Amino acid sequence: MQRRHFIRTSAGAALAAPFIARGAKAKIKIGQIGSAHSHASGKLAAIRKLSDDYELVGVAQPREAAELPIPSGGAYRGVKRMTEEQLLAIPGLQAVAIETEVPHLVAAAERAVGAGLHIHHDKPGGTTLADFRELLRLAKRNGVTVQMGYMLRYNPAFQFMYRAVREGWLGEITEIDAMMGKMASASLRRELGRYDGGGMFELACHLVDSVVHLLGKPERVQAFTRRTQEDGVADNQLAVFEYAKATATVRCNHRDVFGFSRRRFQIAGDRGVIEIRPLEPGNQLELSLATAKGGYRRGTQTVTLSNKRGGRYDGEFADLARVIRGEAKLAWSYEHDLAVQETVLRAAGMPVS
Repeated sequence: MQRRHFIRTSAGAALAAPFIARGAKAKIKIGQIGSAHSHASGKLAAIRKLSDDYELVGVAQPREAAELPIPSGGAYRGVKRMTEEQLLAIPGLQAVAIETEVPHLVAAAERAVGAGLHIHHDKPGGTTLADFRELLRLAKRNGVTVQMGYMLRYNPAFQFMYRAVREGWLGEITEIDAMMGKMASASLRRELGRYDGGGMFELACHLVDSVVHLLGKPERVQAFTRRTQEDGVADNQLAVFEYAKATATVRCNHRDVFGFSRRRFQIAGDRGVIEIRPLEPGNQLELSLATAKGGYRRGTQTVTLSNKRGGRYDGEFADLARVIRGEAKLAWSYEHDLAVQETVLRAAGMPVS
């Protein structure tokens, strides 16, 4: 908020000088490249909602799909349109949300990072490990943030689970069992068919991110893929992650008519268990403890959580603003994101090089 502070001279004249009131923060100039990612409109809506933090300067299509029209309705209504080159040349631009089709994500991100900009990079980290590794090397060299768009990171139930594991409530972790599926439409099957890794690559990457956050990079990954229809899409998949003292299983089933309601993440240790089901909106979980911890009693109980983050993606961009301003450190490192990308590719049965 701005107001006028009047300084009286000895002659009694009032000279006005603008200043930013105590507590106010300059808005972060941000743009978006791409509108074809499945999360693109939701991410743009979150940016526009957080108008105290961000000044949205415009949306552009990536160089690889410059001819693709930018939507005119919904979150895109009234947004300035421009080319990628025009967007990246805007004076004072600080950040870009990369929301292209998956095959173009890393290339567009690399151009933004090369321009010295912080980025929100939607999931997953492209289709190869080598290209994503180079992106992170460039980001590290340029000292900019790469925030990956794994939406469960800011889910209240997952935040609770991360804290419980970090503070040792569950003891030594022995297993994780997770599932994320849906009944794929014909159009979604065509999209998944672009990737040999199918749904495990495109959707279950959200789960893999949390598994690696909790247990680290696995020692070994076994992928089991079934292609149940004539289109050859990998639509019924299981991945097993092996650790020295634990195992984790991740399922992705795109022929599950009750896929949304069955989505789950269960983690068990020798002192407790947490089950999140369904995964969203993340306002409830089941907690079982061998001994009272963190203000919760011994035994099994349902924990109800308040959703302070607002919309599905609000937490991501609120945190990114704090990181860009130097008020917080991103909880996920370059090294973590690289380990996730490698693990996602292995879980999906895709080449790792």
